[in-house]
Amino acid sequence: MALWGIFISAFLIGFSGAMMPGPMLGVTIDGSLKKGWTAGPLTVLGHGMLELILIVIMTFGLKDFFTNPTVAGFVGLFGGAFLAWMGYGMIKSGINKSVSLENQITGNSAGMRNLVLAGALVSATNPYFILWWASTGMELIRQSYTLGLIGVLFFFIGHILSDFVWYSAISMALSRGKKLISDVVYRWIILLLGIFILAFSIYFINSGWKMLQT
Repeated sequence: MALWGIFISAFLIGFSGAMMPGPMLGVTIDGSLKKGWTAGPLTVLGHGMLELILIVIMTFGLKDFFTNPTVAGFVGLFGGAFLAWMGYGMIKSGINKSVSLENQITGNSAGMRNLVLAGALVSATNPYFILWWASTGMELIRQSYTLGLIGVLFFFIGHILSDFVWYSAISMALSRGKKLISDVVYRWIILLLGIFILAFSIYFINSGWKMLQT
């Protein structure tokens, strides 16, 4: 996979995860209403610092782990399966209209003053976050590392940029007393991203299967 492919895939996969309602969105919304547009970037900063630590550990601490074809194959299969489950859930949520920004805006209050710390804490204590990095995240890093550290760097930039763009847009919109997008548009975006995620999971599974055949 070329550097641009690593960047784009990291951005789109990260963006789809960022858009799904969760604790980070709640912290961002609560902070935006109380502290203004800086809530999004500050929350992402804490989240990104934790992710950077994970990436460094996975890249250097698990270097030999990544080069083992059998292990890499199973990681690819597991990561692809998790990505497929994630994509299916997004498509289902979009079709059933079970996701809504309105519910998050009216019903979520994080109540944390230190938004950088809050961004790290809600990520570290989120089982979904841990499972994602143990499967999909690990496979993305493994594929990025085939191009060396520059590949891992492009992956991290694309991944964190997706969080920064989404949460900054949310905080800027809410700090001005407006809703960023309608729930109809939001659900269509979730649906389309879910289709992309599902398609990318096939690439992961196929890649993992080929590794097991070597």
